[in-house]
Amino acid sequence: MSEKIDLSTYVLSEDEEFMNANHRAYFRAKLNAWKNDILREARETLDHLAEESANHPDLADRASSETDRAIELRARDRQRKLIAKIDAALQRLDEGTYGYCEETGEPIGLKRLDARPIATLSIEAQERHERREKVYRDE
Repeated sequence: MSEKIDLSTYVLSEDEEFMNANHRAYFRAKLNAWKNDILREARETLDHLAEESANHPDLADRASSETDRAIELRARDRQRKLIAKIDAALQRLDEGTYGYCEETGEPIGLKRLDARPIATLSIEAQERHERREKVYRDE
């Protein structure tokens, strides 16, 4: 298949060779769609914040508006970091390393990648990483 793929009709298959052209096109489309959704939401948030920046004469309204604004900005910051991870995943697709565990080099698995397309570790490597993190946190 080509580099274009219809996310609504293509179904990932374990029967195909791992990270073949179909898989790469599917994940590229999925990552780009996710990124575009985040960017669209960010634009909507900026528009909303610009509308909301009106001066509120009531102190309680102003405080509530400032709290909402802070929450929105924190969410946008998290999404900015997510876009960086999506861009890194797209870069790995270009380099041919997408879908392979950074720690072991083994395939991550289609189900995991479909659920978390920015994953860089296999489930086993992720669990080891989280256990080590917990040990350091508990010390």
